[in-house]
Amino acid sequence: MKRIAAGIDRINTSVAHVVRWLALLMVLIQFVIVLGRYVFGVNSIAAQESVLYLHATLFMLGAGYTLLVDKHVRVDVFYSKASAQTQRRIDIFGHIFLLLPSMAALLYWSWPSVRNSWAILEGPISVGGIEAVFLMKSLIPLFCILVMLQSLSLLVGLISNPAEDKAHT
Repeated sequence: MKRIAAGIDRINTSVAHVVRWLALLMVLIQFVIVLGRYVFGVNSIAAQESVLYLHATLFMLGAGYTLLVDKHVRVDVFYSKASAQTQRRIDIFGHIFLLLPSMAALLYWSWPSVRNSWAILEGPISVGGIEAVFLMKSLIPLFCILVMLQSLSLLVGLISNPAEDKAHT
């Protein structure tokens, strides 16, 4: 099980190493858009939408890695003051009863929309935009799958190595 968990960690790390470059690309495209609009008086809806696509891709595909390195948003009311054993129990509960079911529900309820979008090769959000909304909608199930896999990987570490606590991440 630990080898499978390590493989999942490698998948999310590899995805993160690829999508991190989207942040730089997004900034560069936004700079070109602003320069084009305010200096040259040129505008492109497709260029503006490309920033949206890059932003969505960066955050949706980077979520599994964010979970791996424990940098996700956490509402910390009592967690930081809890003992390592209590933190471990909270993490296990959160993965099993909150994270995994919510990702499964999102995957289940979003799938018909993604499937329909692919069936019609859903076009641009705006006139003159990128004709690939079906690709952007595909990020939803990918997000769910990457986060669910990472959650399972973390659970393996939490359950199999109680003494190590968060050493898996």
